[in-house]
Amino acid sequence: MVNLTIDGREVCVPEGTTIMKAAASVGIMIPHLCYLEGINEIGACKVCVVEMQGKVKLITSCNNPVEEGMVLFTNSPKVRSVRRTNVELILSQHDCNCATCVRSGNCNLQKISNDLGIVDIPYEKDIPFVSWDKDFPFIRDAGKCIKCMRCVQVCDKIQDLHIWDVQNTGSRTTVDVAQNRCISESDCSTCGQCVTHCPTGALRERNDVPEVFKVLADPEKITVVQVAPAVRTAWAENMDIPKEMATEGRLAAALKQVGFDYVFDTCFSADLTIMEEGNELLQRLSDIKESGLPMFTSCCPGWVKFMKSQYPEYAGRLSSAKSPQQMFGAVTKTYFAEQIGVSPDKICCISIMPCIAKKGEAAWEGMDVTGTGPDVDIVLTTREMVRLFKAEHIMPKLLKEEKFDSPLGENTGAGVIFGATGGVMEAALRTAVSIIEGGNSNPEKFNDVRGEDGRREVTYHVNGVPLRTCTVSGLGNARKMMEDVISGKSTYDFVEVMACPGGCVGGGGQPILDGVEMAYVRAPKLYELDKRREIRFSHENPEIKKLYEDYLEKPLSEKAHHLLHYEHAVK
Repeated sequence: MVNLTIDGREVCVPEGTTIMKAAASVGIMIPHLCYLEGINEIGACKVCVVEMQGKVKLITSCNNPVEEGMVLFTNSPKVRSVRRTNVELILSQHDCNCATCVRSGNCNLQKISNDLGIVDIPYEKDIPFVSWDKDFPFIRDAGKCIKCMRCVQVCDKIQDLHIWDVQNTGSRTTVDVAQNRCISESDCSTCGQCVTHCPTGALRERNDVPEVFKVLADPEKITVVQVAPAVRTAWAENMDIPKEMATEGRLAAALKQVGFDYVFDTCFSADLTIMEEGNELLQRLSDIKESGLPMFTSCCPGWVKFMKSQYPEYAGRLSSAKSPQQMFGAVTKTYFAEQIGVSPDKICCISIMPCIAKKGEAAWEGMDVTGTGPDVDIVLTTREMVRLFKAEHIMPKLLKEEKFDSPLGENTGAGVIFGATGGVMEAALRTAVSIIEGGNSNPEKFNDVRGEDGRREVTYHVNGVPLRTCTVSGLGNARKMMEDVISGKSTYDFVEVMACPGGCVGGGGQPILDGVEMAYVRAPKLYELDKRREIRFSHENPEIKKLYEDYLEKPLSEKAHHLLHYEHAVK
């Protein structure tokens, strides 16, 4: 233990504790911009400086450990002056048009500037500009970049893709796509983790809200919206609504208030995905055992892009089942269009997703089963949906709960848990094992695939046959898993991968709480909803049964393959 004094308070903390953490332990919060625990502890912004008695120069508190007998001042006149100067210099190279920034009101730079009382900038403004592909799923605004290095470190250390790098030197130092490439030419998976870890608005999703307003105003269009499982865990975080009121029913009511003609739950098509993917697993099991190579889930477009760019020779091991988003779009523009008696081109299918990569997935070649345009026309992130609500002056806490529409709305507990890491695996096992054994097991039997450890291996014995599973979240963990599979160090039958740590609940399109990882706070909400569902097995969903009886015939039928499957093998 180390004893020191911070702002006149006696503090005792374990050896190795940083000054910032030591101060926080006694309620003294030191402002910072670039710091991310365990990821970015480089003291780049110099906002967290403190004064140490007996030392002329100020020291950064985020990466300097405490020492016995230290006497520190976190807000002395010298500290305030230097901190203010450092922030003013950052602002001199920052586009400060906060009124047009998506992070206004949720920006650490804005907060620190306000706290320091900065009302003008005494230095000449020099705002950098770098051109960017505006059609890409996310946008980088160089004028808002503060060179904190968070995006670089998250992409390097967590996702292991190394998309970002430092360019130039001195005052011209900036961050840009590595190797002087355009973002569309890079191996970016569009997972969006760089976006959710950016402290300012330098990185944001492509804004598709105006497209939604256009289609809502078009009397010739029928608007159909679907809401992903993970969205319900986080949508109210920035909506000034008590947690207990942030229900699925109130979310559905808010979307209906916007004016969408039909509001459906993606959990329905998650159940549909399980019917196809679970049966595909059983169909491919003999090949899996013989080859020693697993079948990989294909629900996460960030993971699919990663596989195709990093391990293209193994892309054929991906399940051919489309993601729930794309299955919903295909069924909406065929089966549902027939149900309501309209042409597919009259329907605009809109997705609300916790993910930025879903914007790209909707535009993949081949995601057009009717020939009338994309199966999913517009994809909004959870953050964009919240902006849509605010633009429409909707206050969800004043709304009465409403049910999602049918016939594409009924869903099960298995579909709900798709949003958490291990959820796809667990849901698939519930159905696949029931098919093999001829009856349902206790759904809690497969809970072992859940977890916060980034990679979890569980073997189940089904009718005496071992079924070796692996659940992975985070692309850095996915790379390690792939290397182990390729080298023969690990052998699996079925592998679930989600690009974002913790799964979709921690997706790149979810609300941002600066410096706070929310995935494992949100995931339990889905498990609680699963427990409360009357039906917890995808194959028992009555609307799924009816879809097969009336339209698809059976899982993996020729029609199901045409509508619900996609060939991932790289040619």
